[in-house]
Amino acid sequence: METEQIGRAPEDADVLRAHSLAREIFSGVANKWALLIINVLGTRTLRFTELRTEVEGISHKMLTQTLRGLERDGVVHRTVHATVPPRVDYRLTEAGEALRATVNGMCAWTRRYLDEIEAARSRFAARNGDTP
Repeated sequence: METEQIGRAPEDADVLRAHSLAREIFSGVANKWALLIINVLGTRTLRFTELRTEVEGISHKMLTQTLRGLERDGVVHRTVHATVPPRVDYRLTEAGEALRATVNGMCAWTRRYLDEIEAARSRFAARNGDTP
């Protein structure tokens, strides 16, 4: 894996460095829940409950934690409306939209190679006495 360096990048911008900010950000956005949330938000604004419905299997706690991290990193924008009951909307920021292009590429890669990955897993399981 190579990190793109434009000019002289600070150590904090290198994802290969153990304690860099870049690695911390990378870790926050490169997990299954963050990727799924970014994909679901896509081109629309959603409420918390809508997101939870769309991202099957995510717990209330994990959705909250993931959204907070994405908001902290500037990927998701959170809007609180002064209504009763309170209404909170989430949408991608410009940075989130840019990241979404990468997420879409990963989704396309998964669809393209799913059969090959399943076959490789079966071969691996057979060699190692596991069940696929």
